[in-house]
Amino acid sequence: MSEDGLKRKIAQRVPALLVALLIGVAGVAWAGCGSDDGNDGTSEAQERIEQGAEEAKQGIEKAKDEVRKGFEKAEKEAKQGVNKGSDEAQQGIERGKEEAQQGLEKGKEEAQKGIEEAEKYVP
Repeated sequence: MSEDGLKRKIAQRVPALLVALLIGVAGVAWAGCGSDDGNDGTSEAQERIEQGAEEAKQGIEKAKDEVRKGFEKAEKEAKQGVNKGSDEAQQGIERGKEEAQQGLEKGKEEAQKGIEEAEKYVP
């Protein structure tokens, strides 16, 4: 998968993950609001919601940091792959040159043998 494709895929999934996290935190806070004590229940619910929101913020920051690290790692690996491919291509070119030179030398030797053989039959 290309680096751009990976970035797009992650970028598409992060918002959905964050929304699901926020809904979950709000649900937990809401579930704790079963008290009928009037203002005490409301203030407790408010505190839980604020705490949940803070935890969600921290989760978002952590997720963003993980995504950034993932992008950096992918970029580093992509660069290493390009460098490795370039090195391998250069080695292939060098091998090709050597083989071509060997083929040329062999062809010269065979041509010389052919000339020498032909000279035996020339009067």
